[in-house]
Amino acid sequence: MVKLSINLSIVFPLYNEHERFQRFFPILKKVHQDNPAWEFIFVNDGSIDETENLVKSMIADFPRMKFISYQPNQGKGYALKRGILKVTKPYVLFSDIDFSTPVAELETFIPFIKKGADVVMGTRKVKGATILKHQNSLREWLGKRFTDLTNFWLRMDISDYTCGFKLFKTQVAKQLFRRQKIKGWAFDAEILFLAQKLGYRIVEVPVTWENDERTKVSLGKDIIRSLLELWRIKWHDWRGRYHC
Repeated sequence: MVKLSINLSIVFPLYNEHERFQRFFPILKKVHQDNPAWEFIFVNDGSIDETENLVKSMIADFPRMKFISYQPNQGKGYALKRGILKVTKPYVLFSDIDFSTPVAELETFIPFIKKGADVVMGTRKVKGATILKHQNSLREWLGKRFTDLTNFWLRMDISDYTCGFKLFKTQVAKQLFRRQKIKGWAFDAEILFLAQKLGYRIVEVPVTWENDERTKVSLGKDIIRSLLELWRIKWHDWRGRYHC
């Protein structure tokens, strides 16, 4: 049972999630039932399977569950932007549909956000985090190198950019995502870079996390793309494109 004292929107990006959506929808329904003030926004990022029809049919009887869909596929960062700009609650969480970080972990975030943090983000890479199922050793090594490179390149000090469980004050999230330029996997780095640049307070909190082998990340293609996107973050900053 997950009943939490926060007025919240949750945004779920979806890309070819027909199977996982069916599998995890019973959990979503329970969270929905236990938290009658919460809003749920599902963003279909140009799926080419049956995700759109499935989600529409399964949420039809739940007015607090909303659906956004478009073609073609744009990337996780773009999907989250579309969803976050539509939220109506004072706080917004984004999460993967498989709840690789259980929604109950949000309970540990609430004290930080209520004491003045603007962004509270899960981390798998500090003392206190619990990994129930690890990625393979190559993915873990590459993830650590991406973190090191991002911290060096963007002059930041974050332990885990890519944990897909982040809570924002909604007004802060909208400020950040309106400025967002990166549509793909490096969007986390861009959003956190912007948060730091604009003087927002970021807090990392250790979480429980479990790897799902059916990840949408393609090692070769997405690593190269993410490196290019990191370069573009710096380029956009040099050109003053984040000031609008």
